Amino acid sequence: MGRIATILFAHRLGTSLEPECKMYRLAADVLNDSALIFDCLSPALPKRLRVVVLAFSSVLRALCGVAAGSSKASLSSHFAKWGNLGELNAVRFPNVLVIAISGAAQRGFPFLFSDADQKLQKDSSQETVISLLGMLCGSVVVSHISTPFATWTTLLLLLLVHLSTNYAAVRSVNMTTLNRQRANIVFSTLFEKGSVLTPTEASKCERIFERDGILRWKASPAALGYCQIGGSFQELLRGSTHGANSIRDVGIDIYKLLRLFEKEEYVLWFNPIHKKGTIVLKNNVTPISQLKAWSHALIVAKRLTDLRREEADRINVSTVEKEEEDKSKQRNESVSVSNLTDPDTMFSILESTLCAHSASFADQIGMLTDAGWDVATPSLETRPARRFEVVDIIRLVGDLHVFHITYIGRRLSYLPGQTTNGTISTAHKNLAIEAPPANPCRPDEDYVLDAHARFAFRFYPGKKLNLRRLTE
Repeated sequence: MGRIATILFAHRLGTSLEPECKMYRLAADVLNDSALIFDCLSPALPKRLRVVVLAFSSVLRALCGVAAGSSKASLSSHFAKWGNLGELNAVRFPNVLVIAISGAAQRGFPFLFSDADQKLQKDSSQETVISLLGMLCGSVVVSHISTPFATWTTLLLLLLVHLSTNYAAVRSVNMTTLNRQRANIVFSTLFEKGSVLTPTEASKCERIFERDGILRWKASPAALGYCQIGGSFQELLRGSTHGANSIRDVGIDIYKLLRLFEKEEYVLWFNPIHKKGTIVLKNNVTPISQLKAWSHALIVAKRLTDLRREEADRINVSTVEKEEEDKSKQRNESVSVSNLTDPDTMFSILESTLCAHSASFADQIGMLTDAGWDVATPSLETRPARRFEVVDIIRLVGDLHVFHITYIGRRLSYLPGQTTNGTISTAHKNLAIEAPPANPCRPDEDYVLDAHARFAFRFYPGKKLNLRRLTE
């Protein structure tokens, strides 16, 4: 059970362990302590139930091993300021306390350590010392405990101390990379006040356990919405309208959306009904462009929230007499706010926010770098990365668009012409284009796209288009 849980956990959450290393470091301790409690409870249970409890305990311990090992590697890399991981992890010891415990001990007993640099470089040695001290203290405590009540009281007390100390230690770690939560805090403060928080200041506002993909303005308890970054293009289409699996079902103009983000390394769409944004990343996207995409989604979510608040305020305000000019102005504004579900309104918001954000983003990145943030390390994606490539439009004839697209190492030409009944499609489930049944195509033939499929793209790595030839 434990090995199966390890494989499934690593497959499902392996990508998120590094960006959310602080959360998984503390979660590993919670899992390990929970497994310890189940192990202690098992002797008092019936045999059949005991097997289930012990199996569940082994699963928790396996999850702890994956989360603790991966998150500690990220924390060790963070503490190795000169890149010397060998010096940092010198003198390893099995079953030692985590790096966070060492940090807490250093804060509580500074006289036991020399200077900050040596403390960082000799982390594993300090863990060894703390582990040996724990073994000695445990030997003394065990000799004085003889009743079940005293055993459980001591166990729960020590577990409480263990989790509290680890929580304080994890809170004290100041990461310099920008994951989604820290990006929310730093960028919202930058947009509102024009100043950049340092990693130490941002750490004080950071939650250890945060909901996945949430968009917050600074450290506000209210959520602006949610956003997913690094997904497939099909997920963007499904996020635009509920249940959209093909271009005919999508309520947005794909061609217009791709043109809007033609010069960017990402494509963003925000569903105002579900308050959910979807970011798909283009091939060879840079970490800075990922930060731009996430901060852009944050701006859009904030803009939508402000518009909803303004509309609610207008509804709640009751006045007896209003000037005709104010009435007309309010009616026009009310239409613009109430039409947030209109794709054209959403396009207008995306276009205006993108223009304003692009004008100042380069200066903002410089301010982040000066404040000590590492903008060159990508830490926003918490799932296996997916990329796509948009093919340039060559010619436009009416509703028909001409494309070139690479197909298995060769180039295909899409020429204007007449199509048969049906829609244009591919067989791959991740490509949201439909097609009429036809014979398989050859790489040297011509193909036509109609008005419902005005773009061509392919996923990376190694996703074949598998297009079909249009017949008369």
